[in-house]
Formats: sequence, C-alpha cells, structure tokens
Amino acid sequence: MRDPTGRSMGIPSVWLEGSPFGDYLIPGVILLLPLGVVPLIVAHGLLRRRPWSWYGALLIGVMLVVWIIVEVLVIGYQTDPPLQLVYGLVGVAILALVSLSSVRCELTGARRKPNS
Repeated sequence: MRDPTGRSMGIPSVWLEGSPFGDYLIPGVILLLPLGVVPLIVAHGLLRRRPWSWYGALLIGVMLVVWIIVEVLVIGYQTDPPLQLVYGLVGVAILALVSLSSVRCELTGARRKPNS
C-alpha cells in the first residue's frame, strides 16, 4: 500500500488494465483488512474455540477463493510466482477443513447426527 504503483513489489501496472482499479491501493487495502487482519482475529477465535470462529473461517475460505477467481479473471493466471495457485489451494483447504462435521460440531457446539 505504500507504493500503489506496484513497482516496489515487481507487480506490473499493466495487470490492472481492464480492472476497476487505477492502482494497487484498493486491492492492497482489501488484502490487508478482510484477507489479512480478519483471518488473524478468526485464528485467535479458533485457538480459543469460540463458536463464531467456524463461521469466520468459512467466510475467510470463501473470500479467498472468490478473490483468486476474480483476480485470475481480471489479470489472468500468473505462474511466476505461482501465488494464485498457492492461495487458491489455501482457500480450498480452509473450506474443506471447515466442512468436516467434526470441526463444525466442535466449534459451533452442534451435535452430530447419528449414522443411519
């Protein structure tokens, strides 16, 4: 965010062509707050086993996957470095983990349904 041009991080401004952003300031704010600070709060909740943390983790996983999909649609898939792939897989892993009934039950206090 200190350098909205992206030059200091080696991110070409040409990637923003066709996007609603003139520079990297707004994407940087989005990455910092909803995908940076909020996950830290949710991680704290997960460590403390707070019931809201399951919903927070689900939201983080969805936001991360959606962010990567939109990013790939807007700027294309970038292979060097393969950060889109890595963060996309992290988002999918978060969604897979929070989808486990044992995790959901542990964090939300819901009871598991008996097997039929």
